[in-house]
Amino acid sequence: MKKHYSSIISNGFGTFASKAFPTPIQKIINHGYVKLMGLDMREFKNPSAYLTLNKLFTRSFEQNREVPADEKVMISPVDALITDFGAIVEGKAYQIKGMEYNIEELFGEHHKEAAKIVEGGQFVNLYLSPKDYHRYHMPHTLRVESVSHIPGKLYPVNFPLLRNKKNLFIENERVIIDCEDQEGNTYVMVLVGALNVGKMVVTFEENIKTNSDITEPQHYSYDDLWLQKGELFGWFEMGSTLLLFSEKETFVPELAINQKVKFTEPIGTIK
Repeated sequence: MKKHYSSIISNGFGTFASKAFPTPIQKIINHGYVKLMGLDMREFKNPSAYLTLNKLFTRSFEQNREVPADEKVMISPVDALITDFGAIVEGKAYQIKGMEYNIEELFGEHHKEAAKIVEGGQFVNLYLSPKDYHRYHMPHTLRVESVSHIPGKLYPVNFPLLRNKKNLFIENERVIIDCEDQEGNTYVMVLVGALNVGKMVVTFEENIKTNSDITEPQHYSYDDLWLQKGELFGWFEMGSTLLLFSEKETFVPELAINQKVKFTEPIGTIK
């Protein structure tokens, strides 16, 4: 199958971002990126310390943020902008106001039951810009039932495309993470790929290889895989979007559209 132009561009940029240039050149690249994108590096190493641009993209904290202990608090899994949130009605959610899409199509063939279960529940869209911290963590203590990798395109997920390109999330490559909490309530997280590096790492499933030669959906199931609230489970190699879906009457968002949130900050309460 011929690769989409967005994947070709992303592979090229990924090669550049993963290359370790001579130290003086790498310092110029890193500091230039920080200045151009307006990165806040107060919680991280000096830009010069990262051996590649990709290491800068996927940087970890120098000191971990404190995770709220209250089990009734849902935390943001990422540093991001809330582009939309609300109720799931008739199997539909919104990539942005006025641009609805079908959740069953987003989730894919292996998560049709989950698409039915979240009907009447809530969706939250968290957009990561290129300047954001790129790692993602668990918003709540959850058991991962299964994961699917669905290959696709790598269109940008910026505001112009969110407003004008129908089914953007469905066309793009994505990873579906189907979970349950300790009460048996369903939560689904969807990692959406985007232009440029285009890779999404899932630390508990090494077989997931995004922006690769894989052309058919891949599915993996687990018997007793629990991840704790705040636990790291991967990272985007460049900015993208994380979508969060919850079963009806389990989660109450406390958010505003265009609100900036950070990992560990509360985004709502669990009933």
